[in-house]
Amino acid sequence: MRHYEAVIIYDMAVDPQEIQVSLDKTLATISAFEGTPGSVDRWGRRTFAYEVNHKREGYYIIASFAGEPATVAELDRSLGIADEVVRHKIIRLPDNVVAARAASV
Repeated sequence: MRHYEAVIIYDMAVDPQEIQVSLDKTLATISAFEGTPGSVDRWGRRTFAYEVNHKREGYYIIASFAGEPATVAELDRSLGIADEVVRHKIIRLPDNVVAARAASV
């Protein structure tokens, strides 16, 4: 399995409870497609450098996980159609970063 990080930016108009429900669905999607959810880092409210979809702020969450390419494809699809998500980006972590994180734990 490869290791990934997903940056998910939620709309600030959405309630915090709805953000948690959406995050739980995201983690369930990872598990359903044979992935392993990792840490979830909540950065909170951040101001954008420029307007995104006529919005100036978003709620940032960074989620790490391990999975196969099918896991990433389904996660990308589900985040792309979610109304509460303003933007998202999924990146594959290089092997040296994964090894460095494992050594520091």
